[in-house]
Amino acid sequence: MQHTVQIYTDGAAKGNPGPGGYGVVMELTGSNYRKEFYEGFRRTTNNRMELLAVIVGLEKLKNPGTTVLVTSDSKYVVDAVTKGWVFNWEKKGFKDKKNPDLWKRFLKIYRQHKVDFKWVKGHNNHPQNERCDQLAVMAATQPNLHVDEYYEQEDSKLL
Repeated sequence: MQHTVQIYTDGAAKGNPGPGGYGVVMELTGSNYRKEFYEGFRRTTNNRMELLAVIVGLEKLKNPGTTVLVTSDSKYVVDAVTKGWVFNWEKKGFKDKKNPDLWKRFLKIYRQHKVDFKWVKGHNNHPQNERCDQLAVMAATQPNLHVDEYYEQEDSKLL
């Protein structure tokens, strides 16, 4: 499939849980168009940030039905989609699964586009993945971090 848009993503957390962030680089195939997005949260997990990066990238697309290649170093995200796990989790109402709020949000936007996934090894000199990592780490270390409300609410139930 010819991909119109390339989305590169990464997530980070300093401690797990701890302050975290995501980074996204979007490129339009065959042009110089490139955008970067990032955001930090005061208490979250690495997996939440990895998944949120993909969601935000897909939500930034303006045209339904866009052909997209998402490149991520997250086995959690890539395997959940490419191996079909998330669709089984959905059928079972995400019972006993982590991050149901984000998976539901992901599926809603995922179904609006034609999305393929590619896994890359992290910290392996892939230029866009390295940039996403820099953005995610920078986002996690900013002052006045956002609240990951769902996570903090769920986390407080365990205390």
